[in-house]
Amino acid sequence: MSAPAIQVQDVTVHYGQVLALDGATLTLEAGRVCGLVGMNGSGKSTLFKTIMGALPPDKGTVSVNGISPARARKSGVLGYVPQSEDVDWSFPLSVREVVLTGRYGHMGFTRRPHRADHEAVEHALERVELTEHSDRQIGQLSGGQRKRAFLARGIAQQATILLLDEPFAGVDKRSEATISRLLRELASHGATILVSTHDLQTLPDLADEAILFLRKVLLHGRPAEVLQPENLARAFGLNVLKRN
Repeated sequence: MSAPAIQVQDVTVHYGQVLALDGATLTLEAGRVCGLVGMNGSGKSTLFKTIMGALPPDKGTVSVNGISPARARKSGVLGYVPQSEDVDWSFPLSVREVVLTGRYGHMGFTRRPHRADHEAVEHALERVELTEHSDRQIGQLSGGQRKRAFLARGIAQQATILLLDEPFAGVDKRSEATISRLLRELASHGATILVSTHDLQTLPDLADEAILFLRKVLLHGRPAEVLQPENLARAFGLNVLKRN
């Protein structure tokens, strides 16, 4: 049997004295979209960084397709769409150049793009509907267009596992619909998608499964089950639910 796409086992992470992940354990199989649900500060971004290998756990293990996150990232199977706050939008790169960075793993040591790299970039730009904006500096795009540009980078990279950290935050309806459609398409072709989101209304249409998260996995199941008020109260608190 093949290894799970993502396996996190009893992972604990601290930032100094602050406990960010507390024995987090989860398993994701290929070809699924999984929504990661939790309030701000619940450790979702820390979980992403740990799965990416950017943040070594204090305890526990992480594997991606049965190998280490570092090897998975180097081989190009692991892609990441960061939160907007984590990107320097003033950096002088065009949209096309940002997407091209997803091809670095295919270029070898010289990082000189070949025809296949350019074709992959143009195809990815077309899929996210950004071809007409491809020569613009990345920071000149709207919030939704920026998210689509980073999704295009993952598509050009041909990543089979994608982590998306709040891709729907501050985006327009067109971008939200485009991103959702592409995530479903990618999953239907075998990709594994882990996406953190506060948009609980659209989660059942987007995700095959969902995780309720507060420094660890509180519940992992069908979106309809995770979104039950009594379950959400475990992560968000009753007062938050009453206001909504």
